[in-house]
Amino acid sequence: MPRPASEQSVSVPEGDASISADAEPPIGLSIDVVHEAGEWPQLDALIVTTNSAAQALADELRIRGRSACVALSSDAEIAKLNAAYRGKKAPTNVLSFPALAFGKEEASFLGDIGLAFETVAREAREQGVLLIDHLQHLVVHGLLHLLGYDHQTQAEAEAMEALEVRILAKLGVADPYAGSDLTLS
Repeated sequence: MPRPASEQSVSVPEGDASISADAEPPIGLSIDVVHEAGEWPQLDALIVTTNSAAQALADELRIRGRSACVALSSDAEIAKLNAAYRGKKAPTNVLSFPALAFGKEEASFLGDIGLAFETVAREAREQGVLLIDHLQHLVVHGLLHLLGYDHQTQAEAEAMEALEVRILAKLGVADPYAGSDLTLS
């Protein structure tokens, strides 16, 4: 079924198995970016940014042949999902919905991530960072949740944050946790 014109979508190709051994390896993590709601600026640039963050994560974790969907949404839409699935009647910056329960067989589709524009933009302003840098951080964070990482305990949080910082550094994004008590819910 064709998508409505309001949706912006791009998928990074998996690569061609017939290319020479000297060629670049196939893309490890294909991301479908959908503009669901919200006043997200420069959608084409955000799609490229989202895919760059996903590829940096795939390179760091040596992921191949996997995919996920990132929905660029609004506070109103994310608040509905947050209430329905987490019992919290407020928007949040990022929600992750894994496709399979962890410990089951490995699936090629990891799941869905939703981002709330107004919250993401406000946080970027408050932290004094570019929207695009904060978006990359939240994409990496959300993808890690799809892969089973969490931050419910101090040890989990430290491990997940260290991995985020390493991936973001490859993208030229400063450590979002440096000198702050930033936490992601």
